[in-house]
Order: sequence, then structure tokens, then C-alpha cells
Amino acid sequence: LILRISAVSVFVLFVLLSVAVTALQRGLITRDEALAAVYPGAELEAERVFLTVEQTNRAESLSGEELTSALVARYIARRAGAVIGRAYVDTHTVRTKPESLLISLNTAGQVKRIDVTAFLEPIEYKASERWFRQYEDQTLDADLALQRQIRPIAGATLTALAANEAVRRVLAIDQVLQSDAER
Repeated sequence: LILRISAVSVFVLFVLLSVAVTALQRGLITRDEALAAVYPGAELEAERVFLTVEQTNRAESLSGEELTSALVARYIARRAGAVIGRAYVDTHTVRTKPESLLISLNTAGQVKRIDVTAFLEPIEYKASERWFRQYEDQTLDADLALQRQIRPIAGATLTALAANEAVRRVLAIDQVLQSDAER
């Protein structure tokens, strides 16, 4: 009886730990939590934007990255009716599984914050918040690259490459949409 209870206890503990680890991996910050943290007290408007072929080509040229979809998910943050920032969702494959980043920008189109809202690769490949902070206040230029302005991640090179590509795509898309809106 004691052995049976111990075996059952070990099994239950294993299952609970497995569930907890999975929850920690998958239960990252939600988009709503991230948006509230980066734009406190702001009114948020979710938009789905379909880029034209011309806009897609311009964004690809600016970023040096391929856009896999013309559909862009973005949020416009307003306070007292004035736009205070924009945030974009970029979902991409790291190695073989997806990662979703919420890349928040200020009104000047500089990176304000990056949040990981989904990461399905093994957790040891996930970039840290500290690593993402090096993007703060960055704009799109040739030096926004690994081994230039951005330090790589030891043991997670594919994560770093995928994240940098995502930031470059978002900054380019934002430049294209903002320049078109000003016309």
C-alpha cells in the first residue's frame, strides 16, 4: 500500500510539473497585458491592414526581409484622441515552430518594447527580455542587425535571427504605412 501511494504520488507530481512547465512556456504575456504595459491608459484600436503589392514590395526593399503575408495585424494606441504609438504582431517560424512578437513603437516609429506572446520552440531557445531591450529606441537602418547594433544570443542563433528579421519587417511596414497615410 505504501509503495502504491508513493508511485501514485510520484506520477501525480510528474504530471503536475509537466503541466506547470508547459503553462510557463506557453503562458507568456498576453497581447492585452503587453499593450496595457507599454501604453498605459490608452484607448487601443485593433486593425487588420492588407498591404498592396506596391506596399509589400516597398516594405521588403526597406527591410531586406521577405513578407510572407500582405495581412498585417496592428494596434493604434490613443490618449485623449491623439495617437501615442502603434504595435504590430509578427508571427514567424524560429526553427520549426512559431513565435509571435508584439513589437510596440512610439509615434516616431522607434521600437518602444518587444514582447513575446507565443513561443512554441523549447523554452531554452527563447530570447530574454533583457536581450529584447537592446532594440529600444532603434529605427530601421543597415546597422539594425546581429553583430552590429544587436548582440547575438549564444545557443539561440535562430531565435535571434528570426526576431531581428521580425523587427526589421515591422519597422519597414510601419514606415510604408505612415508615409502613405501622410500623402
